Amino acid sequence: MDINDIIETLPHRYPFLLLDGILAIEEHKSVKAIKNVSFNEAFFQGHFPGKPIMPGVLIIEAMAQAAAYLAIKSAKNLPGKKIPLFTGIENARFKRPVVPGDVLTLDLTVNRTRSRIWWLTGTATVGGELACKADITAMLSVEEPGGGSAA
Repeated sequence: MDINDIIETLPHRYPFLLLDGILAIEEHKSVKAIKNVSFNEAFFQGHFPGKPIMPGVLIIEAMAQAAAYLAIKSAKNLPGKKIPLFTGIENARFKRPVVPGDVLTLDLTVNRTRSRIWWLTGTATVGGELACKADITAMLSVEEPGGGSAA
């Protein structure tokens, strides 16, 4: 899936949309996405001048956005606009820096779901080398037709 499908699916927008492509998806099970890391990213201006490194929290956010894409695409039975909410992060570990020019590959696998809550395990790799791993929890809030919200 290309950037247009991502934009149609996720509520995130520039400069906070951190996915560039979806390589594979198996609804209710897994997703593989990419983030092309460019020197033009605004966060590199301050993190760090002369030694640009993608902030770990944004690597986690990219993983969470891939998880949100999977959850939304898998929740076809829920009517209304789906808003993904990041509800938890556990066991996050960073193994290598992510720098301009890297292609971050995000792999997330569903551990379990209950109602609108999703528990996933994910990795972020660069060229097959582990950059980050984490367990993510998210939920789908649904904006019902007419503007109401069902969390």
